[in-house]
Amino acid sequence: MNLELKRNGSTLLAQVSGELDLSTSPVFREQIETELEQYGNIQHLILDFTDTKFVDSSGLGAILGRYKTISQRGGRLSAVNVPPHLQRLFELSGLLKVMTIYPSLQEAQNKI
Repeated sequence: MNLELKRNGSTLLAQVSGELDLSTSPVFREQIETELEQYGNIQHLILDFTDTKFVDSSGLGAILGRYKTISQRGGRLSAVNVPPHLQRLFELSGLLKVMTIYPSLQEAQNKI
């Protein structure tokens, strides 16, 4: 997995490439939490899944954990560029109850 983080005001964009699974979810969690601790003004998290091939239950747990952190800050968790196989996984797992999927980054940023 490769994780690229970019800040834009009160929003953190996380571009996830590769696989978010048992071996990579701790890195995902640690890098995002470090960024959130360093920048207390970040309220919203947008996950970009353009190049994400696979997410397992550990990855779902890591995403849900970041939702808890963001929601405690009064923010929103969003996802963009979600491939159909991941959209179905998020739907079945119940993650869409706490995360909104948008077709583009621009649309997600406009809704925040």
